[in-house]
Amino acid sequence: MRAALALLAGMLAAPAHAETLIASLSTSRVAITSNYTGAAIVVFGSIERDAQTVARAGPYDIVVTVRGPRGTVVVREKAPMGPIWLNRDQQHFPDAPLYAAVLSSRPVEQVTTDQLRARFRVGLQAIVNAPDFTASRAGADRAFRDAFLRLQKRDRLYIESARGVTFLTSTLFRAPVPIPAIAPPGNYEVDVILFSDNVMLSRNQTNFELVKIGFEQQVAAMAREWSILYGVAVAAVALMFGWIASVIFRRD
Repeated sequence: MRAALALLAGMLAAPAHAETLIASLSTSRVAITSNYTGAAIVVFGSIERDAQTVARAGPYDIVVTVRGPRGTVVVREKAPMGPIWLNRDQQHFPDAPLYAAVLSSRPVEQVTTDQLRARFRVGLQAIVNAPDFTASRAGADRAFRDAFLRLQKRDRLYIESARGVTFLTSTLFRAPVPIPAIAPPGNYEVDVILFSDNVMLSRNQTNFELVKIGFEQQVAAMAREWSILYGVAVAAVALMFGWIASVIFRRD
């Protein structure tokens, strides 16, 4: 009897078998060359089940979140004063992803609850409105958060697609992630989350790099490591071309 009770207690304490999420990328490195006009990374993966995986009442949903390198962004509020516009107030976003893309199989509002979206930063609104995204000013920063998101969307640096993930079968999926030409080089984090019935089932994280190569890399390295010399060289080249143009178009 005691053995039976111990076995039953062990079965109840054992975790339920869940799905395993496998995700990969079409490439782990995107090169920026002289003719670079943007790129696309394809996230593809599968949902692995076994004989002991519990049945789900609803379909699977996938949310892919890509975050680029982080940096400081300043949003300023301008107001007219007579014929000119002046900066009045500003808000710093000291550790903001300079690129973010959220792609899902359905709108994120339908995939999971408000609490889970806020907890796992699912969706652009959840990312921008996170407490640690910027210093909170008791609600006074809400307009700056909205302006930040609006400006990043305008430049195609923040992207959200409610149908960006396509299921090829019931367990195979793919999601093309557009990388615009102005996206900053650096490390990009890819977070893939599996949901069903508003519950997170599994998670997989990977990354890729956006790097400059060739002449572009040498120029960037020089600008970073020899900033004064780089500035003098740029000014000299500008003066030289200005002098050449004045000679060519000079009227005698």
